[in-house]
Amino acid sequence: MFMNWPVVAFCLALFSLHTPVVNDPAKAIVTGADQTEQYVPYLKGKRVAVLANPTTIIGKRHLVDSLLSRGINIVKAFGPEHGFRGNASNGAKVADEKDAATGIPVISLYGNKRKPSKADLDDVDVFIFDIQDVGCRFYTYINVLRDVMEACADNNKELLILDRPNPNGYLIDGPVLDMEYKSGIGQFPIPIAHGMTIAEFAQMINGEGWIPGKKKCRLRIVPVANYRHDLPYTLPVPPSPNLNTQESIILYPTLCLFEGTIISQGRGTHFPFTVLGAPAFKGQYDFSFTPVSIPGMSETPLHMNETCYGRDFRNYDLEKLKKMKRVQIEWMLELYQQYPDKARFFDRSVSKQIGRIEVLAGNGVFKEQVMAGKSAEEIRRTWEPGLSNYKKMRLKYVLYP
Repeated sequence: MFMNWPVVAFCLALFSLHTPVVNDPAKAIVTGADQTEQYVPYLKGKRVAVLANPTTIIGKRHLVDSLLSRGINIVKAFGPEHGFRGNASNGAKVADEKDAATGIPVISLYGNKRKPSKADLDDVDVFIFDIQDVGCRFYTYINVLRDVMEACADNNKELLILDRPNPNGYLIDGPVLDMEYKSGIGQFPIPIAHGMTIAEFAQMINGEGWIPGKKKCRLRIVPVANYRHDLPYTLPVPPSPNLNTQESIILYPTLCLFEGTIISQGRGTHFPFTVLGAPAFKGQYDFSFTPVSIPGMSETPLHMNETCYGRDFRNYDLEKLKKMKRVQIEWMLELYQQYPDKARFFDRSVSKQIGRIEVLAGNGVFKEQVMAGKSAEEIRRTWEPGLSNYKKMRLKYVLYP
């Protein structure tokens, strides 16, 4: 049944791994989108807009294509980072277009504007949000969610969220963002891994007053059936071009921090976010890889056409990682200590591909702590009481155990 708000961005190929088969169908995880009986009748006769990308599926078919075949009047679609059909690279601006498959106009929310305008919504009765998230502060789809919620609140439109599991739902960790370092990859005072689904996060946005002016968006939610935050869930479609394996998704909360360093995370390979390395590690590590330009994934990766040496996590025990329930800052400390020219480790002048470690970590002290040789436990202690306070606040908005 629908759950209403209480009063109180790409690779189209399927993953090689899938959610484990559950012998009892009554206990299988069922996404909001797959529960068509819960919302298709509600959409009949309404003018519908959809925020979508390749993860927006019913079964193995795109939700837009499926709803059109069921007679739903979809008047337009909106696309986030990577585009509606997922053919744009990381960070690349996306233009408005007409969808070649359906003829529906597609309005980009990752080009000249970040939220739908009044004109965009004048002919819309219901706005559907159905995009797979991975549960990290620096993954931009939660920013899109807030922007869409603001537009719906401003124009008195209902937002229907078809919820999906968070593949990192087991993890709540990292420093809470110091809002002094608010940026495009950090918009909310939350830790690196927030432990919520999109629908839960939408309730938090409403409840914590994170829409400008503390406006409230009218929400209608189709929750995931048979889901718990600690259940394993392998995504049927990659959520973005550089998260193209289950390993990359589980490693992402830790490895994305290295975007603020001189260390490559494997962009420019076909296994991004599963390796770490740099040319300067030659002779220290046996494993190597060479980033190259890959259209649609990474055109100008860090250390392009240079052999990088470092660590390979593709065979790392992910179950062991999950049991630790931690962002593995130990890997950052190890590679910093091993790097021969430490003055260049966080130096953004080396390459335009190196981001600000302060906005990735969410504070101005993490970099200094690493450089000072602080231990992982010493660093983690400075995340309190913010992390514990966030965990308590989160409980007001969860839909699942």
